[in-house]
Formats: sequence, C-alpha cells, structure tokens
Amino acid sequence: MSEPLLSVRGLEARYGAAQILFGLDLELNAGEVVALMGRNGAGKSTTMKSIMGLVDRRQGRITFRGRDISHARPHEIARAGLGYAPEDRRIFSDLTVMENLEVGRQPPRIGLDGAPMTPWTPDRLFALFPNLAEAGDRAAGRMSGGEQQMLTVARTLMGNPYAILLDEPSEGVAPIIVEQMADMILSLKKTGVAILLSEQNLPFAALVSDRVYVLEKGEIRYSGAMRALEQDEEARRLYLEV
Repeated sequence: MSEPLLSVRGLEARYGAAQILFGLDLELNAGEVVALMGRNGAGKSTTMKSIMGLVDRRQGRITFRGRDISHARPHEIARAGLGYAPEDRRIFSDLTVMENLEVGRQPPRIGLDGAPMTPWTPDRLFALFPNLAEAGDRAAGRMSGGEQQMLTVARTLMGNPYAILLDEPSEGVAPIIVEQMADMILSLKKTGVAILLSEQNLPFAALVSDRVYVLEKGEIRYSGAMRALEQDEEARRLYLEV
C-alpha cells in the first residue's frame, strides 16, 4: 500500500495552559477528499493550524510527501506544496482579485507521478470560479463573503499545491455559493488535488468527501467512510447534532 500524502500521528496542541488536541492520528491520500467534522470548539481549526505550523505549542509527527514537517515553519510547509485556506479568509482587502492571486503564485511542480503538473493560472481559476472572472480588477474588500471565500481558495491554488487544508468553506455563505463550493471541490478532486475539509455541514461534506474523521473535545471519536457516517444515526447524534 502506498504511503499517505499527509500523515499525522499523535498530534497534540495547546494554547497557553489549555490543551486543545489529544493524540490525533489521521491521514490523507493523493486525490482524496477527507472531512474533519465536529461541533464548534471540537478542535477542527486547531488541527489545521497545527499541521501548517501555526500553533507554537504542538507535539506529534507530521509527514507530507514522505518529508517530516513536524517542526517546519508555515512558509516552508506552503513551499512544500501543502496549501491552506483559512476560515477567516485572510484576503488582502485593498488589493484587487488579480493582485491577491499573484500573491499566492508559486513555481510549477512535478506531480506525484513524476510528470510536470499543469500549473494553475488566473484563466484556469476563472473557469473554476466564474464569479471571480467578472471581478478581476475589483478590490477584494468590496466582494461578498462567498466571493472572498472563493478568492481564498483560488489564491491557495496559485501555489500549485498537492493538497489543501480547507477550513469551513460553507460557513456564513449563501446556499448558491455552497453549491458552487461543492462543484469546485469535486472538480479539484478530478485534477488530483487532495483536500482535508473542515466542516459542520454534513450534507455538504457528504456530497464531496470519501472519508471522515469526527472530533469531540480534541479527540477523534469516529473515523471511516463518509457513507457509513451518513447511515450511522447514533454517531451523528452523539458527535454532530447540536
């Protein structure tokens, strides 16, 4: 069996004296969409920030493409080909859409199969995100929340990542944007990009995900095929219902 693209073993994280994550084990394979689910405060965003090196007090072993990134800095992890689209978007509001995309640009990469990857360009992204095509010269701060979410993902793709950590993409956006996000994730999957998706919206996650890990109070309480979680009423009641 081939090595996972991203492997996390025994991940623990703290903010000050408070421990948030407790011994997390998870993995993401090439071309796979894996959902990381749980209620508010379960530790989903902290997991993603810890993987990206954005939490100082963390322990455990994280490997990406066979390389140990447990102690790498965020920019080193991004350069290795692991993208991150944060929940709070972090767009540059005074820059235009095109300028935001240029900020994320990285050189083309060699694919996992040894062949050159097709690089992401603004034109290719505009085909994936038609809303952005109409707003190339607009200041990003003047866009809707959903459009800003799309821009965050598009900027991440300009780094030509092998995998993306996508944090709560459906949070606070209109239903039509949620549908477009689902189409986008399914399209990305076809290109071979792997996605670790933090979500609370089960119908949305079920539409796009192959597998799922469910967090509660910083621990993984459930893992398996997404289809199995859909059919497991008890697990959904215990770990997802508010």
